[in-house]
Amino acid sequence: MAGTSPRALARSPNLSTRQLRAFVALAEQRSFTRAAAVSHLSQPAFSALIRTLEDELHTRLFDRDTRSVQLTVEGRLFDTSARQLLDDIDAAVHDLGDHVERRKGRVHVAALPSLAAGWLPAIFAEFGKTWPGIELKLSDLLSDPCIDLVRSSKADFALAATGTSQAGLDVQLLCSDKFFLVCRKDHPLAGEKVLTLKKLVPYPFIHMSRNSSVRQALDAALHPLQTQTLLEVEQLATVTGMVEAGLGISVVPALTLFHFERKSLVTRPLAIPNLTRRLYVVRRQQGSLSVAAQALHDLIVLRMKG
Repeated sequence: MAGTSPRALARSPNLSTRQLRAFVALAEQRSFTRAAAVSHLSQPAFSALIRTLEDELHTRLFDRDTRSVQLTVEGRLFDTSARQLLDDIDAAVHDLGDHVERRKGRVHVAALPSLAAGWLPAIFAEFGKTWPGIELKLSDLLSDPCIDLVRSSKADFALAATGTSQAGLDVQLLCSDKFFLVCRKDHPLAGEKVLTLKKLVPYPFIHMSRNSSVRQALDAALHPLQTQTLLEVEQLATVTGMVEAGLGISVVPALTLFHFERKSLVTRPLAIPNLTRRLYVVRRQQGSLSVAAQALHDLIVLRMKG
């Protein structure tokens, strides 16, 4: 056992934390009796741990005689490494425990801008108060880029408007968003008793871009009717400004109405068949969410359905 052969070095030893802790205890106590006591083991069981450790390493770590136990040259060399290994294991276990108990972690959510601006902030604030050690990241993007982030594993999950069939992804309905007319208070439609699509069509529209979920839902409901498109814009804040200036009307989902809380504007519900925007929670089918991501996911579903 005194030497270490090349063949022995070629095989990684199968060490356990019990062996490492026993080694450190004996290195500190210099007595099998005392080391066994502090390790809460019988002396035969403790001696067996040291013997199997030396067998695994193919070298003697301690010199024993009737009076003392001393580290060998190899034992002194191993002492530093053994302590570092135990420190690393303890740190890893502690860090994992922090993640499991949601004291630490990171969650990346991809969400439609209308949700990111209007509805998610309160959820993030509630989550942050409960789990202040978890870092939150938000990507506010249109549906397709949101889904791409999930598919590429860059985001944990997405809140998006999408078809229910997405290869490799789990898509669950979160809610259905109804639509509202937005116009100035002095606009003719503001006082209409019953709003129909045919009554909206003659007026100029301020539309969202064609790749937005809002526009896609509206176009599907309007078909085959055609609107008078005055402007196509990317941001709901721009729609607000243009409608407030009297340039046209717009039709937007309920979850975006916070953008249009202006004294000069009115919003009116549209009871029009098929004019809804379905929002989904999208996540990867393979693999589970982290504890932190699952907690935020569950809170979002709870608050939306509540």
